Amino acid sequence: MQKMQEQFSADPEQVLPGLFRALMKIKLLLRAEVMKKSRFWQWLVATALLVATSAASAAGYVIHAGRFVDVEAGEVREQVSIVTDGNRISDVRPGFIAARSGQQLLDLRGHTVLPGLIDLHVHIADEFSPKYHSEYFFMEQADYALRAIPFAERTLLAGFTSVRNLGEKEHGVTYAIRRAVEAGHIDGPRIFTAGAGLATTGGHSDPTNGLRHEYMGDPGPELGVLNGADDARKAVRQRYKEGADVIKLTVTGGVLSLAKSGDNPQFTAGELTAVMETAHDYNLPVTVHAHGAEGMKRAIRAGVDSIEHGTFMDDEARQLMKEHGTWYIPTLSAGKWVAKKAEEPGYFPEIIRVKAAAVGPQIQETFAAAYKDGVKIAFGTDAGVFPHGQNAMEFGYMVEAGMPPLEAIQAATLNAAQVLRRDQDLGSLVTGKLADIVAVRGDPLKDIDLMNHMAFVMKDGVVYKND
Repeated sequence: MQKMQEQFSADPEQVLPGLFRALMKIKLLLRAEVMKKSRFWQWLVATALLVATSAASAAGYVIHAGRFVDVEAGEVREQVSIVTDGNRISDVRPGFIAARSGQQLLDLRGHTVLPGLIDLHVHIADEFSPKYHSEYFFMEQADYALRAIPFAERTLLAGFTSVRNLGEKEHGVTYAIRRAVEAGHIDGPRIFTAGAGLATTGGHSDPTNGLRHEYMGDPGPELGVLNGADDARKAVRQRYKEGADVIKLTVTGGVLSLAKSGDNPQFTAGELTAVMETAHDYNLPVTVHAHGAEGMKRAIRAGVDSIEHGTFMDDEARQLMKEHGTWYIPTLSAGKWVAKKAEEPGYFPEIIRVKAAAVGPQIQETFAAAYKDGVKIAFGTDAGVFPHGQNAMEFGYMVEAGMPPLEAIQAATLNAAQVLRRDQDLGSLVTGKLADIVAVRGDPLKDIDLMNHMAFVMKDGVVYKND
């Protein structure tokens, strides 16, 4: 009961999603006659009233942070108090201040407190398995959405309060998941989604790759397949119509698609220019999946905002990224995972296994060169290729390749918020920003593995985890 009160002791306007979840659960239970005849439903109603009363009288939190990661200053401060009011941070002060009447004190003096983490590359509705390509024929859209509920919850409890979803196998499903999180129907991170990725015919995200000829058809811009500048413009406008937050292109071959090449360029310069011009007309950022150097260089010259994976990035590509201010999202975790699975007989179809064995081991080396060369880097994992909730493994791989722990944390907070164009609300713990706050026990700057053991998670001023 205490934990429930704690979760909802924020501004009433901000706890309504949590309260709605509780009331919906009560409604479902009341539908069963057996519950109507028991006292259990009466207890649930009383609990909901208690929650509502607690919410109405609350005045936020005071958090005592033993160590406070100031990502904007690039330093760690000791003994800092963070005050929240509703879903915003209302004050950050040195020392440990007392809670006022109505405020709740959260004692994190033995913790390192950080901004909520941001993963810029996930697939929240999918999780790869040997059945990944065949399950599409047997699962409905609702199946994908329901399966995503634990994926979203695991991601949030791992400390990732915002994610960018880059592509979906079932058209439209991530919009539904985004709405469900926003409405409070399910627990999960704040979702920025691209909807379906855009490809050319036979490209990495063409949904008909590998099918029997009579099933291939000729998918067009609505399904994310384009050929020529007019198709490119229509595909972007369709994503805008559907509610996309970002445009995602697959400008080279990829690993997990049922197509032969993992790195060939798949968009012409004219198609890329049409995409960039149209997306930027609609104020939509553009990111591209790219393993091969030629495909990513075409995209950089056309004005893309960020590059995902970047496996075979060469010197010229790195120089172009620095000249154009293009962000690099490395997804080292996915590379490690596919390389490992490529060694398991029968896990991948052979057409995929060959690509996984070639691409997977290369990404960390590419990251090391990009970091050393001064390319702008933000945090992204490709979660869904590997199990959701393990996103923080990426920190260890980044540090292993030469990035200092504090810079890896900045990549997942300050830098990632800039890529999202939401740095006015996210990415650092300063007055006025959203109360997305996470914490680990100990000092992750001394032991980056601690990022895999999140002890405290607050999103939008609501406590979801406090171990």
